[in-house]
Amino acid sequence: MLFDDSLRAHLAATRTIAVIGAKDKPGQPVDAVGRYLIEAGYEVLPVHPVRKGVWGLETYSSLADITVAIDLVDVFRAPEHCPGHAAEVLALPHKPRLFWMQLGIRSPEAGRLLAGQGIAVVEDLCLMVEHRRLFGGGIR
Repeated sequence: MLFDDSLRAHLAATRTIAVIGAKDKPGQPVDAVGRYLIEAGYEVLPVHPVRKGVWGLETYSSLADITVAIDLVDVFRAPEHCPGHAAEVLALPHKPRLFWMQLGIRSPEAGRLLAGQGIAVVEDLCLMVEHRRLFGGGIR
């Protein structure tokens, strides 16, 4: 469990966020969160196996295709996919500090895989809502 001071510190240190399940379909929570993160000043790296050019940005088929270090992985996928994404994270040459499962998404298995590797895990919270709460909606 991350308390507010720790969560605030993680988010303040974050520069790059990979959004797994990214899509820029209006009205979808992932679209609102992705746009918010971009406006908040983060470098957002959309990840989707089929979609291209999400939010006008280069879109990656998988985490393995990203060539820059990722600070935070934000997951918009069903819980059964989270352990696989956790395994993808563990295969990266530079491990992110935070693995975030959006509102409604919980995966104890993904959490167990990552916790032993020093990667903080957040479940069932909206990154946009928490960022607004901790930073007042402004740029970190």
